[in-house]
Amino acid sequence: MYDALTIESKWQDYWARNRTNEPDLDSATNPFYNLMMFPYPSAEGLHVGNMYAFTGADFYGRFQRLCGKDVFQPIGFDAFGIHSENYALQLNVHPTSLIPNNIENFTRQLKSTGIMYDWTHTVDTTDPDYYRWTQWIFLKLYEAGLAVKKEAPVNWCPSCKTVLANEQVIAGECERCGTAVVQRLLSQWFFRITEFAERLLTNLDTIDWSQTTKTAQRNWIGRSVGAALKFPVAGSEAIEVFTTRPDTVFGATFMVLAPDHPLVDAVTTNGQREAVERYRERAATLDLKERQKADTRTKTGVFTGGFATNPATNEPIPVWVADYVLLEVGTGAIMSVPAHDERDFEFAKERGLPIVSVVVPADVADSETGEAAADLDAAFTEHTESEKLINSGEFSGLTATEAAERIVAWLAERGMAEPRVNYRLHDWCISRQRYWGPPIPIIYCETCGPVPVPEDQLPVVLPYVEDFKPNDDGVAPLARDRSFYEVDCPSCGQEARRETDVSDTFLDSSWYFLR
Repeated sequence: MYDALTIESKWQDYWARNRTNEPDLDSATNPFYNLMMFPYPSAEGLHVGNMYAFTGADFYGRFQRLCGKDVFQPIGFDAFGIHSENYALQLNVHPTSLIPNNIENFTRQLKSTGIMYDWTHTVDTTDPDYYRWTQWIFLKLYEAGLAVKKEAPVNWCPSCKTVLANEQVIAGECERCGTAVVQRLLSQWFFRITEFAERLLTNLDTIDWSQTTKTAQRNWIGRSVGAALKFPVAGSEAIEVFTTRPDTVFGATFMVLAPDHPLVDAVTTNGQREAVERYRERAATLDLKERQKADTRTKTGVFTGGFATNPATNEPIPVWVADYVLLEVGTGAIMSVPAHDERDFEFAKERGLPIVSVVVPADVADSETGEAAADLDAAFTEHTESEKLINSGEFSGLTATEAAERIVAWLAERGMAEPRVNYRLHDWCISRQRYWGPPIPIIYCETCGPVPVPEDQLPVVLPYVEDFKPNDDGVAPLARDRSFYEVDCPSCGQEARRETDVSDTFLDSSWYFLR
């Protein structure tokens, strides 16, 4: 009978004495770096999913060693973040005492597996010597204009009481706790990853990944080619929309704004203001998952009383507010072409709004092209290169593809359009209104504005805060610690205030391969 405990312990002791898993990184002649994602010590111990992944990586490392490679296989602990903090809250234990105990147990369990980790090179993301470099990376991105603070609609988990990145929202729910996510307009720190969207797409062609993974990445980045169109509004700035079908602009008979669009107040007339506010209040109670069900539920909306001018027809068209339009998608405003969009068609039919066909199949007879579309049973949404335009002024008779280019150029001459590439990818929101994470190294001064913490003052150490529970108001626990946030401005010496949000745990784990 195989006595696993005795035999495994014998060889693990042998490996430890002979430093079998500790390659000399300076003198290795055939180095091979085998890195597996570090575990979150957000529970008492490992789970089977950890071992499923770690064992596979160890197989590969051992294979490379048998091929003559000097294999370096490090391990560490991605120990900051909401997962660990929630576990501490669940046990009513402070994370500064809980997480080290968890790491100790994780270490014992991992060593007992016999995986060939080099335990002389471990990483703990809660170590100030580690996260000083997380803060340094933030400062470098800030200097480059790639870390910015801006007010934007963000995903808010009412249970976790913090902002979530888009990637942490699955089907409208928090990936961690499953609570329905709502939208809030908050001032947050973002990394401008959209600046690299095109480069990310292009580089997919040069890497050795599976086509399945590449397709998932391309869909996540979501490149759309189209145009930004401006619809003038009297007494307000123009409403800008992004569309992949500028060829249909002659059929735009109304506009729809997301309830939280910044121009709603300006467009709404006094006579409609009360109705619009009631609708916005109701929409604010809907979570993101419910609003994303727009294709399967009855479309609701309210007329603002205001009108925009269709830049192609110069006709006034009504502006509505409806919750099936999301501020985070495109510009948060759409030109509604009910003859050629199913959602707009349903919305228009229910409210008696005009429906004008502007695109038809190429084989439709000329005598049919001027037919009114109000009695259509459904929107015509097919899009091929051979479609042709109708009811579109001088562009009637052109193919949809040719017309799109010429219409954008025509409107651009009047400052009403420009070609644009849009992405589904959004900037990465890295602010978190929680306790357990690296403080963001920014100081706010009334005279100087936001001031980066000088590099020689890093790390900004996370202080011990007894009451680390999050609040519903979105204010971080560090904002309750005056000894932390009250500081002098590094530039002018006047009284100033530290940023009290911490950074997302995925910022810590995005660079440990360099450590």
